[in-house]
Amino acid sequence: MSMRDDQLDVLNVGEQSYDYYRIADLEGIDHLPYSLKVLVENLVRNEDGANITDEHVKALLDWDPAADPSHEIQFTPSRVVMQDFTGVPCVVDLATMRDAVKELGGNPEVINPQVQSDMIIDHSVQIDAYGVDDAVQINMDIEYERNGERYQFLRWGQQAFENFRVVPPGTGIIHQVNIEYLAQVVMRKAAADGRTLAYLDSCVGTDSHTTTVNGLGVLGWGVGGIEAEAAMLGQPISMLVPRVVGFKLKGAIPEGVTATDVVLTITDMLRQHGVVGKFVEFYGEGIASVPLANRATIGNMSPEFGSTCGIFPIDNVTLDYLRLTGRSDEQVALVEAYAKANKLWHDVNDPQYVEPQYSEYLELDLSTVVPSIAGPKRPQDRIELNHAKTTFEETLPGYVTEKTNGNPVHVSTDFRGDFDIQNGDVAIASITSCTNTSNPSVMIAAGLIARNAVAKGLKPKPWVKTSLAPGSQVVADYLKQAGLQEDLDRLGYQLVGFGCATCIGNSGPLLPEISEAINANDLTVTAVLSGNRNFEGRISPDVKMNYLASPPLVIAYALAGTMDFDFETEPLGTDPEGKPVYLKDIWPTNDEVEQVVSGNVSREMFLNDYASVFEGDARWRGLDVPEGELFAWDPESTYVRKQTFFDGMGAEPAPVEDIRDARVLAFLGDSVTTDHISPAGAFKATSPAGEYLVEHGVQPKNFNSYGSRRGNHEVMVRGTFGNIRLRNMLLASVGEEIKPGGYTYDFLAMKPTTIYEASRDYIANGTPLVVIGGKEYGTGSSRDWAAKGTAMLGVKAVIVESFERIHRSNLIGMGVLPLQFPEGESAESLGLNGTEVYSITGIDALNQGVTPKTVHVEATHKDGSKTEFEAVVRIDTPGEADYYRNGGILQYVLRNLMSE
Repeated sequence: MSMRDDQLDVLNVGEQSYDYYRIADLEGIDHLPYSLKVLVENLVRNEDGANITDEHVKALLDWDPAADPSHEIQFTPSRVVMQDFTGVPCVVDLATMRDAVKELGGNPEVINPQVQSDMIIDHSVQIDAYGVDDAVQINMDIEYERNGERYQFLRWGQQAFENFRVVPPGTGIIHQVNIEYLAQVVMRKAAADGRTLAYLDSCVGTDSHTTTVNGLGVLGWGVGGIEAEAAMLGQPISMLVPRVVGFKLKGAIPEGVTATDVVLTITDMLRQHGVVGKFVEFYGEGIASVPLANRATIGNMSPEFGSTCGIFPIDNVTLDYLRLTGRSDEQVALVEAYAKANKLWHDVNDPQYVEPQYSEYLELDLSTVVPSIAGPKRPQDRIELNHAKTTFEETLPGYVTEKTNGNPVHVSTDFRGDFDIQNGDVAIASITSCTNTSNPSVMIAAGLIARNAVAKGLKPKPWVKTSLAPGSQVVADYLKQAGLQEDLDRLGYQLVGFGCATCIGNSGPLLPEISEAINANDLTVTAVLSGNRNFEGRISPDVKMNYLASPPLVIAYALAGTMDFDFETEPLGTDPEGKPVYLKDIWPTNDEVEQVVSGNVSREMFLNDYASVFEGDARWRGLDVPEGELFAWDPESTYVRKQTFFDGMGAEPAPVEDIRDARVLAFLGDSVTTDHISPAGAFKATSPAGEYLVEHGVQPKNFNSYGSRRGNHEVMVRGTFGNIRLRNMLLASVGEEIKPGGYTYDFLAMKPTTIYEASRDYIANGTPLVVIGGKEYGTGSSRDWAAKGTAMLGVKAVIVESFERIHRSNLIGMGVLPLQFPEGESAESLGLNGTEVYSITGIDALNQGVTPKTVHVEATHKDGSKTEFEAVVRIDTPGEADYYRNGGILQYVLRNLMSE
């Protein structure tokens, strides 16, 4: 009898009984971290005697906290969640896979999600209208005009695929909808014999901030879209059992400090400590006083820490939140009973409590946290607020060029009147993102600071684009209930939509007069947002410096109008009596915030807003929906096109080949993010993607964003490596000026050109390509197109000093080989500059079922001399080797499903 059979038991909860897999009496379970106990339950429940065996479970129970990751397991998530930017390509790929199965003589309906898969459309709303009462309606009307074609496709998917639900536009942000409605903590599944199985909720998502759900005790993290598709199709995720960092919280947040300040402090600490690829788990007596909303805010920022997850265990705080958000009494009782029965309940005062063992330990006394912001280009670059002015003044010279006008520039507008703008001015101050709008304490604080500012006669500066884009309709409900929306409206913080908006680059255009003044004078203006990402070029093409801040501080900076401001010593303005007003004069106390939260955030709001969550408004219900098991592709569509990944694919994979005589497409430095690689935001008519759309009859005003066109690979491949902040140093290596953006040198045509055009030339000539980079390659959001685009450009290998976890995995999922320079070496130390011709040998060992630890790289210089080294192969698990041998994860899954 297997462990799976042996551990099946019955859990009685009130008058209900459930089958469940008991892990509480397994030897070694007591000292495991909570997150690893979740993995133990997952392995026991999914044991099949082949991919998952008793030995895998026992090896996890014998986990050595001090050991480096070496033991591979197969994690089978209970759910998949997607947002529309990354989710649309998933559905495109599934629809294409159905076509491929039919072409290979199989049944298309074998391609169907095997687990519950939910898409929340939250990434498509752009802030076109703001500062007016009907902004949200205007923006949603424009959203449907731009995205109607995509939305019709998604509605087809909703009726064509089983286990696939869509949360329509205008509902909320994926991660907030996940914690407020979708997540169950403990799931239930009816069996054919009438019994019901209770098992742990877990999920992966096509957005890196899926870790928000960690605040509920649900293990989940962001994966690439291609990995998510495999999970949807029932494939487990191959992973190494990680090191687990125990993070103890103690003390209480002091007056004037927000949850945002806490999370920026934790991000700073964990980035300095180093947690890439590790689990972070919060524990100890102090977490009982950490509200669930704060836990979600902390979990949300795991990608900014660099960790796989940032999880809290289940306790009474979890149950209180489930009740508040409208979960049934039966569900809450099940969560409590299950957690206690399986030793997943956290209560340090319980005599039976055993403190987990961790690989590494950190501790934070919350009473030591001070108000902070982060920027100007990375979320881990925390700045204490009282040092913000001096730090900005020290940083600004790095953004000034010989073209920069250092004097105030006069601007005249119809919408906001006449004013002067200059370097450092805040062009965007946006309350947005899943990080903070899921937290009533900071949203109410923003409302109260608005109320106090209005009472003092303060207003944002006229050049500031103000916006409020909360993560769920409940936020709008409680702001209105508390009477705070009126005060926000008076400061220009009218509701603009329910979606990610500014944080993902959908900040919308600045006033044309402001944009023109910025670009004509090369001004360095700034953005302040309550988000989690502030990478270069992400927020707006007109803005060079981006800062993360709490919602109340976003408003404070809108009032100040500049980053060159000291809130301690400089007044925000004067009251009606002419007295100076400082930030401390309008900042609410913690007690004031808590009173408004407790008096206005109710269970009824959640029940009402989520009662018809999948139905949508009249716009959604009125879409014309095609039918059928296969999608009727429109050859004229510029939004949704059949993918090419399966063109010419055989039933069996071709042998793996070494890479010979490759050229360098991009020669890059450190910290190249997926924002630099993956197409995102707006693009110009002169770009390769713009030229393609113009050729297909699309006017520039209707381009929409890259994210909205992720279902069209022709647009996306043309925008890969196209970020305006990307610097391809290959151009300098051949004596050309480095032109920021997607440019390179074509060694066949012997001229500089776009990366896309060069790639077409190389592909036509049969020349393979490589990308060379530095440290932390691929940090940022879990974007499938950063890998898909790389593969479609003809890149066969990426050689860097170190990878971010998700992007490395995604590259393998697209058949691109991830390689690292030998320890301590780099392109610079090896004397490489990208002009060489590269051959990589030893890869073909994979054909014999062996994953080589290193492969031999030979770089031939222009003078015929050679540089040779052994590159580390970053195919980390046998499962990844299978994907690579098959040319990618989707090809592997398709072949497996057809063979069943």
